[in-house]
Amino acid sequence: MRILLWHVHGSWTTAFVQGRHDYLVPVLPDRSADGVGRARTWDWPASVVEFAPEQLARADFDVVVLQRPQEFDLVRSWTRRRPGIDVPAVYLEHNTPEPHPVNSRHPMADRADVRLVHVTHFNRLFWDSGRTSSSVIEHGVVDPGELYTGELARAAAVVNEPERRGRMVGADLFGQFAATAPLDVFGMGGTGTSADSRVVRHGDVPQHAMHRELARRRVYLHLTRWTSLGLSLIEAMQLAMPVVAIAATEAGEAVPEGAGVISTDVDRLVRAMADYLNDPEAARMAGKSARAYALQRYGLPRFLADWDRLLEEVTAE
Repeated sequence: MRILLWHVHGSWTTAFVQGRHDYLVPVLPDRSADGVGRARTWDWPASVVEFAPEQLARADFDVVVLQRPQEFDLVRSWTRRRPGIDVPAVYLEHNTPEPHPVNSRHPMADRADVRLVHVTHFNRLFWDSGRTSSSVIEHGVVDPGELYTGELARAAAVVNEPERRGRMVGADLFGQFAATAPLDVFGMGGTGTSADSRVVRHGDVPQHAMHRELARRRVYLHLTRWTSLGLSLIEAMQLAMPVVAIAATEAGEAVPEGAGVISTDVDRLVRAMADYLNDPEAARMAGKSARAYALQRYGLPRFLADWDRLLEEVTAE
């Protein structure tokens, strides 16, 4: 099958393109948001091929996976085909509802020409999608390997643009945790000097290097209040890191008993972090449980099989 999709979310796309299909990815000369092209910080197979807009008009493809409302117009303009009419279309929703958590109307609500797919059950439950046919295909993650050593009695978190996103990603909580132990924050837009010297920002580093650095820290913190499900949380679990997480959105499904501590009580989470820091063996055992669960629930075989079934259904309609 030949699949047209935009490079929007690097981690999700990295998992998706591990399948058995050919993937057409738009590219623009400046590699701006509507034409990022192939990833440069993730490993993608040769089956992912860049296409300039003028090439897409002559390209054959069987289905388009849309991820942003403006991509409907881009498909019509660049390929001269109408999504859902001239070519089967799936709309993938990565994000939690905005601006209101329960009253937000999804951009694809009440449409019969597109299949809506959510990455979490939380998203499907909270978005108002009207009569649009919707389903859930949970995340898949490329296994980074069991790299955990926990040799550094420090906590780690991965947060993109913590200053801009603020409370949404729990940036206001960093200091509360760092008062107990140093906190290393990785992620895009995270470089620079922190107001709290105990919070060390490492910025955006290559994926493999980041995984190695995360695995050296004793415990992983997931402090986001409002997000679909940060893939870095699943990656940390697959690294075999114990998890201390805010019990918000889909995190309650992702972190099972024995893999860490999940709660809305921040004081309890701070204590749990301290317990893992002071008990390396307990941290190691929790990390083992986290890895086993993450591989089973969010492994690539299940993820790719789910997508194959859905794409076959859509293209057969």
